[in-house]
Amino acid sequence: MDYTPGYVYELMEKGGPTDVREPYFKEAVSEMMRARKLCTIANAKMPDDESYVSDLEELFGRKLDDVRILTPFICDFGNRVKFGKNVFINHSAILSASGGIEFGDGVCIAPGLRIASINHDFNERHTKYTYGKVTIKKNAWLGMNVTVCPGVTIGEYAVVAAGAVVTKDVPDFAVVGGVPAKVIKMLDPSEQKE
Repeated sequence: MDYTPGYVYELMEKGGPTDVREPYFKEAVSEMMRARKLCTIANAKMPDDESYVSDLEELFGRKLDDVRILTPFICDFGNRVKFGKNVFINHSAILSASGGIEFGDGVCIAPGLRIASINHDFNERHTKYTYGKVTIKKNAWLGMNVTVCPGVTIGEYAVVAAGAVVTKDVPDFAVVGGVPAKVIKMLDPSEQKE
């Protein structure tokens, strides 16, 4: 069977499954290798060598003049990540982005973030994958060593406590923490600043 370019991404958008044995998956493998190479080049530079930003711009296919990402940084699908304005991602983030990741304006990320937008099929875990886009909305703040699971949306101005594992959607203005993350309290929307 012939597959048109981009077919694998259509499947990812629909949540999958994809099968690594199918010819269409070669396009995904090519993007993974491109992304890994660019991250390796960026991470090999000294932290004060700002030229690493151009490697990340190539990775994401956009200027990063309104986004700050500190290295080391790992992302396996640069073409599946979208950024709003004034996003900050501190060092040691790992984005498993094939299912799609979107950062809203003003999102602030502490060191050690882990986002998974892909999962293995329960029955055919070595060959089939499923996907769930991760969305982090405007001015959300994720603490150190947070893990976000596939399909999760983190609401506007939400705060995710350090070490939390987020398995379900987080409401706007919620403070969540724990494993799995649960609502600890709600913030007063009138007190939040841009």
